Amino acid sequence: MPYPTRPSLTVLPQFARTAGVRQTPTQRTALLEFVSEHYTAGRSLRELAELTGRTQSVLCTRQGTAGGAGISVGRAGRRPGSAGGHV
Repeated sequence: MPYPTRPSLTVLPQFARTAGVRQTPTQRTALLEFVSEHYTAGRSLRELAELTGRTQSVLCTRQGTAGGAGISVGRAGRRPGSAGGHV
């Protein structure tokens, strides 16, 4: 029996056709606020990347260059006692 596929998310209308290199400051701010808010609320980077039409690595890079602390991913970003981490 094959493993069922996961549902793929579609790009939200406010982020459709905005993934180019010439983003306006307003588009960039909206993206950063959306990602920060939803990531801290528990959405995965994969989900956020699908919803915004970006890659996961772009989301991490954008957060880090926005003057903030960035998104901590991987082993270094896990809290002690969280699932899957050996800290």
